[in-house]
Amino acid sequence: MKISLIGYMGSGKSTLGPQLAVLSGLDYYDLDAEIEKHTGYTITETIFNKGELYFRKLEREKLLEILAKDNFVLSTGGGTPCYYDNMDLINKSSLSVYLQYNVKDLFERLKVNSQKRPLIAHLEGEALLEYIGKHLFERSVYYEKATAVISAGKLSQPEILKEIKKYTDE
Repeated sequence: MKISLIGYMGSGKSTLGPQLAVLSGLDYYDLDAEIEKHTGYTITETIFNKGELYFRKLEREKLLEILAKDNFVLSTGGGTPCYYDNMDLINKSSLSVYLQYNVKDLFERLKVNSQKRPLIAHLEGEALLEYIGKHLFERSVYYEKATAVISAGKLSQPEILKEIKKYTDE
């Protein structure tokens, strides 16, 4: 079984991924963490020093490496499905699960720790809400190609895991 979690930043991919892996008896990979291990730099440092194009190429290489493995849960970066043909590749190689939230829910989740997220660290209030709305609109077309779409906004973590398990137990 191969499961790839996709969704906007703050949707819980890195929190739920390890829990799902334990629950399913699978290995766990966090794509951003794998890139950081490879480069020795944070994602922010890599983008700042080498540029986003370099980062996206490296992200693609690491994605291909992980998808070639068996029996895993993968937490992707929020932008991963939106570059190259990554979403098609994710769908061909694994069960893709989109953790879907509306703009307001994402805003509430992200405003509390926006300083830890380089893309939004400089934003707050209306500017943050607007950024999330614009970004989510652009990315939704990729996210919605997922095999499974979980409307996670009103669900607890155990409920989200239970929903995902419905797809894996089929």
